[in-house]
Amino acid sequence: MTELSIGYSPCPNDTFIFHALVHGGIDTECHFVPPVLEDVETLNRWALEARLDVSKLSFHALGHVLDRYVMLRSGAALGRGCGPLLVTTPERAGQDPAGWRIAVPGEFTTAALLLALYAPGHGRTEVMRFDTIMAAVRAGRVDAGVIIHEGRFTYRDQGLRCVRDLGQWWEEDTGLPIPLGCIAARRSLPAGLVAEIEQAIRASILAARAAPAASLPYIRQHAQELDQEVVRSHIDLYVNDFSVDLGEEGVAAVRELLRRGRRAGIFPATARLEEGW
Repeated sequence: MTELSIGYSPCPNDTFIFHALVHGGIDTECHFVPPVLEDVETLNRWALEARLDVSKLSFHALGHVLDRYVMLRSGAALGRGCGPLLVTTPERAGQDPAGWRIAVPGEFTTAALLLALYAPGHGRTEVMRFDTIMAAVRAGRVDAGVIIHEGRFTYRDQGLRCVRDLGQWWEEDTGLPIPLGCIAARRSLPAGLVAEIEQAIRASILAARAAPAASLPYIRQHAQELDQEVVRSHIDLYVNDFSVDLGEEGVAAVRELLRRGRRAGIFPATARLEEGW
């Protein structure tokens, strides 16, 4: 029996998606060792080392590891009205961001990729954990920050202003939903096993949707923000029909993001951007 290593983030959308699967609620031939819950940038960097069999990844990171990982069509965070936000203090809100020091939640996050595509001439970026960015902006350690996850719902409470919704910019520019993160599996795994993993994740999402209260203790155990309404809003926003299956529109959005990244020189020209899903 092959035991598979798996990693995903502690954010509510991921713990909601994987609760049934990792707690024995899904009838599957896949056998996973206890999951590793880590910040997505840690998972991105681990993917560069091909450390896990199955992992949550930013789509930015995916563009760097397509020679080792294949994207699954289930488990993704992709949609409309759910992108990262570029935020700053009220005092800087009307200023030109060209010279700003901007915090990003990881070098290989999709947030960092979107910032580079939106404002290729912007100032210096500083990598910080996603849950420390708003405090750094408020304290003046950076001029602005790109926030993700629960920060989308709480930045106003922190006294910050949104300069640009990067997901909205993407949607207006492309007409496509914004791809944020996906689940990927090693290319070295047998194709039949990869298909079984994908089906198991899809079944876990459907189980969570059918009985959402069952996963709440697990979600709250790992969430950064414990307010029940914030947690529910987070899940509603990031777990949707694209999470069940990317479909043609979702795949088109991923390909466009990776194509633009390659055109901008972020991914090597030889990257296998058209393969693997």
